[in-house]
Amino acid sequence: MEPRTKGRQPPEPGWLDRSMRLFGDVHAGEGVNILLMFLNVYFLLMAYYILKTVREPLILTGGGAELKSYAAAFQAVVLIAYVPLYGWLASRLPRQKLIVAVVLFFTGCIQVFAAAVAMGLPYIGFTFFVWLGIFSVSVIAQFWSYANDIYSQSDGKRLFPLIAVGSTAGAPIGAAVAGWLYNAGVGSYWMMQLASALLLVHLALYILINRRAISRDVEREKAKPLSDGNGFALVFRNRYLLLIGGLLVLLNIVNTTGEYILGRSVLDYAGELAARSAEFDTEAFIGGFYGSFFFWVNIATVVIQAFFVSRLVKYLGMAGALFALPIIALGTYSLVAMGAGFAILRITKLAENATDYSVMNTVKQMLWLPTTRAEKYKAKQAIDTFFVRAGDVVSGLLVFAGTQWLALDVIGFGKANVLFVVLWIVLAALLFKKYKDVTDQENGILQR
Repeated sequence: MEPRTKGRQPPEPGWLDRSMRLFGDVHAGEGVNILLMFLNVYFLLMAYYILKTVREPLILTGGGAELKSYAAAFQAVVLIAYVPLYGWLASRLPRQKLIVAVVLFFTGCIQVFAAAVAMGLPYIGFTFFVWLGIFSVSVIAQFWSYANDIYSQSDGKRLFPLIAVGSTAGAPIGAAVAGWLYNAGVGSYWMMQLASALLLVHLALYILINRRAISRDVEREKAKPLSDGNGFALVFRNRYLLLIGGLLVLLNIVNTTGEYILGRSVLDYAGELAARSAEFDTEAFIGGFYGSFFFWVNIATVVIQAFFVSRLVKYLGMAGALFALPIIALGTYSLVAMGAGFAILRITKLAENATDYSVMNTVKQMLWLPTTRAEKYKAKQAIDTFFVRAGDVVSGLLVFAGTQWLALDVIGFGKANVLFVVLWIVLAALLFKKYKDVTDQENGILQR
């Protein structure tokens, strides 16, 4: 018989722990919590992609690709008020009550929009687009704030790529369900009801996870309301956070302009088909196209997230993961700038989005591991909402200037995006250097 070691023996890995090791480095006893976190973000992203697919025909048929870009820019204006309000709420509510309040608020908003769609109210596409952009960045940022709060830096680096599989799995299912419902003749009202139900499941999983975590003294301390402070102030007094914000501004300029390029191409192609047949249904075509496009983007995302992201982070580190998306985006828009057709655009945009939703999505969350609790919740809300939408503002101005003054075509917008990608790569290099400084400093404190 071997001598007893001091303290508790580490638990033996169960079947769930062992099965998850196919996708990443899972320690014994971690499987259940990882699964719960996986399901939590899975249902959240499934609900979001149902709503996102509903959004496209509402906005495109109600105003075109230009209005879609302007609506994305208008989100930043609304977020100027939302970010301080979220920070104020986080300073007064314990963690679980904060999460419950935010999720229930957005679920109630969905019911209001569903009623507006059923009544056929005007401008609903524009209003819903603005609201959905705020909803998506806020609730997803809140989930990852929570994940950063309950996991240490070392555990987060190991486990975030696995947890993020839930978001990449929920997205294609949500897009596929929405596409099937559109093709079956189901209207936007009932898809909104389905999304509301999924958000309530998402909320129930938060409560379950929190009850498991709250049993430890350290988690009781973390569950308390945060200290007073403004998310914007936290960002502007920290160079590391400013670099994260700047990176996401550039990322979103490129992404939103790319979405305009795709949307304009879809409308042009739909116009060609409509000219051939008087019975052609433009709204159904757009809904079906985006349902299919989102589905295949997210199938690719699931494969990359499940089998490559964890290994990319493990073997190439933060640098390999941080530069993967801008390199692919540079190739995508270089091809557009050279006059690539609609079929090439669809494939390259698919590759760009899949890398964004897998590799880059994981990297964006890992960047917050060496920050304080207040920064994880308040500053992250500021960056993941306002700074991200500030990129939409710049993109909206670019679309306005390009269409109204410069008469840019798809090729012209592709050239503009190439310039922004080059700036993105430069800023990523500066951020990586600062990340190394911050993590080295924190590791030194922990060792002492």
